[in-house]
Amino acid sequence: MSAESRDPAPEGPQGWPLGSGGHSGNSGSGQCPPPTMPAPWSLPRWRAYVAAAVLCYTNLLNYMNWFIIAGVLLDVQKFFQISDNHAGLLQTVFIGCLLLSAPVFGYLGDRHSRKATLSFGILLWSGAGLSSSFISPQYSWLFFLSRGVVGTGTASYSTIAPTILGDLFVKDQRTRVLAIFYIFIPVGSGLGYVLGSAVKELTGNWRWALRIMPCLEAVALVLLIVLVPDPPRGAAEKQGELAMGGLRSSWSEDVRYLGRNLIFGALTVVTGIIGVVLGAEASRRYKKVNSRAEPLICASSLLAAAPCLYLALILAPTTLLASYVFLALGELFLSCNWAVVADILLSVVVPRCRGTAEALQITVGHILGDAGSPYLTGLISSALRARRPDSYLQRFLSLQQSFLCCVFAIVLGAGCFLMVALHLERDQAQAQQPGTGTPDGKHVDCKDGESQSLLSGTRASTENP
Repeated sequence: MSAESRDPAPEGPQGWPLGSGGHSGNSGSGQCPPPTMPAPWSLPRWRAYVAAAVLCYTNLLNYMNWFIIAGVLLDVQKFFQISDNHAGLLQTVFIGCLLLSAPVFGYLGDRHSRKATLSFGILLWSGAGLSSSFISPQYSWLFFLSRGVVGTGTASYSTIAPTILGDLFVKDQRTRVLAIFYIFIPVGSGLGYVLGSAVKELTGNWRWALRIMPCLEAVALVLLIVLVPDPPRGAAEKQGELAMGGLRSSWSEDVRYLGRNLIFGALTVVTGIIGVVLGAEASRRYKKVNSRAEPLICASSLLAAAPCLYLALILAPTTLLASYVFLALGELFLSCNWAVVADILLSVVVPRCRGTAEALQITVGHILGDAGSPYLTGLISSALRARRPDSYLQRFLSLQQSFLCCVFAIVLGAGCFLMVALHLERDQAQAQQPGTGTPDGKHVDCKDGESQSLLSGTRASTENP
């Protein structure tokens, strides 16, 4: 798929010496490359790290788009005159379109240019986000539609970007780079929330929050095109191994309002960074003595997060400080999973299928998670409020009680990770067996390429470490 890159640098992005006897791919014959001779591909170490930095920056913007509406949700509700359950439906539409389009982008990412697919996705979500800021109140359905288009665009990035990192780095380096990459999920989520509310307060118009993001995304698109390569699938693995507008308030009121938002946003950013680093580092160290370390760490962190989030919800009406403490702990434990889950996925899937695997993970995860949860939570809240007096306290209690269902979902997720621990070693061994998967070549849809199953391919040769 990718043209061969011959760089004079003495080592690849992982620091391995490049063999002198490698054979180049058959670039002009129109036939599939020999299955036992994957085309050599090298990239200077600094180029790999620059590409990772660009992908991390774009991931930051990706998740800022996910949560920028949350920072101005009350203003959006007031502008379009929508209720709690319809406000929750905004995120449901977003996630629904994301999970429906993720398999499509996974398929495209496994068979066509990943850079082109990512570029299209960035253009799609930034264009939809910008245009949604000009929708008038009587066309609220169009705003819902635009959020769905944004979700479709972000699906391309969430699906494909980790597979590029997986082909630039391997083993401990891959774990560290994925940890940094996934740090920007909570960081972007928190910054998106803060940016939305801050821009609204500074400009008096929530729609300007949606007009700033496309400028940052244009920079990301240029950097992606110029600095990020599209390596052959499995390029990181060693050669010879198997290829893998209301009234304005006063300045002091603005500061107090922003301070409340900044507390939540800062908690998400700080605990997200610490949690991702702790989870990745614990996984890297513990799996040296226990091959099932990764799912066990994920299960343990979820079991620790559940009571923390429960206490954060229960204590919120009586002691806000304690609620923030337990909220921070809950977010910390939840963030431990981001990089570890991606590392588990990449370790059990052959390289040519990783885009599809990422897509399936995103699809199933969002179907069982945030695709319907915002709407379900809003629906429960509206049902509880319908039987209660219309007061601020009762509105708060309705939302508080509707969020308790998330605690049970977290415990259920911990049980699922314990089941993963029972099968992880077997699945990793199957993915690393000779004869599993096929090498990435320039002509992937040649005559017999399409007829091969996902479990057919090359025979790995054994190489001394």
